[in-house]
Amino acid sequence: MSDSMAWLTREIRRARKQDAPALARRRAGRLADLVAHARSASPYYRDLYSGLPERVDDPALLPVTDKKRLMDHFDDWATDRGVTLEKIRAFTDDPDLIGRRFLGRYLVATTSGTSGRRGLFVLDDHYMDVSSAVSSRVLASWLGPLGIARAVARGGRFAQLVATEGHYVGFAAYSRLTQDGGVRSKLVRPFSVHRPMERLVAELNAYRPAFVIGYASTIMLLAAEQEAGRLHIDPVLVEPAGETMTGSDTDRIARAFGAQVRGLYGATECTYLSYGCAEGWYHVNEDWAFLEPVDADHRPTPPGEFSHTVLISNLANRVQPFLRYDLGDSVMLRPDPCPCGTASPAVRVQGRAGDILTFPTGRGDDVRLAPLAFSSLFDRMPGVELFQIEQTAPSTLRVRMVRAAGTDPDHVWRTAHDGLARLLADNKLDNVTVERAEEPPRQATGGKYRTVIPLAA
Repeated sequence: MSDSMAWLTREIRRARKQDAPALARRRAGRLADLVAHARSASPYYRDLYSGLPERVDDPALLPVTDKKRLMDHFDDWATDRGVTLEKIRAFTDDPDLIGRRFLGRYLVATTSGTSGRRGLFVLDDHYMDVSSAVSSRVLASWLGPLGIARAVARGGRFAQLVATEGHYVGFAAYSRLTQDGGVRSKLVRPFSVHRPMERLVAELNAYRPAFVIGYASTIMLLAAEQEAGRLHIDPVLVEPAGETMTGSDTDRIARAFGAQVRGLYGATECTYLSYGCAEGWYHVNEDWAFLEPVDADHRPTPPGEFSHTVLISNLANRVQPFLRYDLGDSVMLRPDPCPCGTASPAVRVQGRAGDILTFPTGRGDDVRLAPLAFSSLFDRMPGVELFQIEQTAPSTLRVRMVRAAGTDPDHVWRTAHDGLARLLADNKLDNVTVERAEEPPRQATGGKYRTVIPLAA
């Protein structure tokens, strides 16, 4: 264990023993330190915070930022002046560099999230160490001694259901882990969400994981395979992430796998934002993050009501600070103590439903594809600033795009069409028609975009 990880482990143990006022002081101090660092090293934040008090330890005093604003000021946003958009784009265009250290120091991750707008994020070692330490602590609290013993008896293997063809944070972190070596690297294996289901099932059956971690929509598809008897794995813990699930979804997964199910609510911008409990709520990791449910004018939303959006502040990443950052999700803060006994604030999330697309094959069965299969395809596609795929008929997809300035529209469309055609062919869906839309992506109520829209019921 590195000195940094050992210190973080001690810090997390110390935090668990502290009362609420002491935790609030720790968090306020971390915010004040990060704001001071951002002001001194980031031209963007220096200008944005020019009228603020000298010390800021309350996020409500800060202006709101979001992905578009930060990406528009990319070079000035970073606190390391060697980090530039030109260098990052060249780095992420090379799949051989996934998980490698950018500038010898940083992990690079890309995301489109639920917005369809690409983000390029630089994550420092402190951020990654905090994420790892928090994850280890949460895992131990979920399992307890008996669960840990059961996991060890099953080989302790982790199956990560991720997009493996780009610099996505899950796969990039795994790639970094294997490059660094060590025992942990031998216990984790990625499984591509782009695999045809039959092949994915066969690979998981052969691997026999003790832990299954991945996108909720993909795990729901695997639960159906387990129920049908084609998948037969026996994990101790299943961790759906990235998309919202209902209570019935969680119950179905638990029954299908005979496993404990605990969800995660986070983002590339703050992977350790919160963790699920037995009551179906997400508890905020308030030692290292702020989470603010707000209305359309960025005023606090009362507990018990779903917000217009949510603002987060990640207190660990210093190279690209995320401070009062609009994540775009609708969340509800629990108005009373959670019955699970955890004292930290608990939220429910409304804004991340995974829209699974179902296609008839003409062979008497259906093929179902998770939204990540499409979003990760477009996320790594050059020349696409914003995209939206709508299923307008059982075997028809309509593609709306906003292209980057200076790109050839016909070339971008051919690239998009060819990528979709390969994805559909890999899943034996050659009968599906892909249409080119002239209109731009459509916004839902509130101004948000759905990247994947299934056929209306």
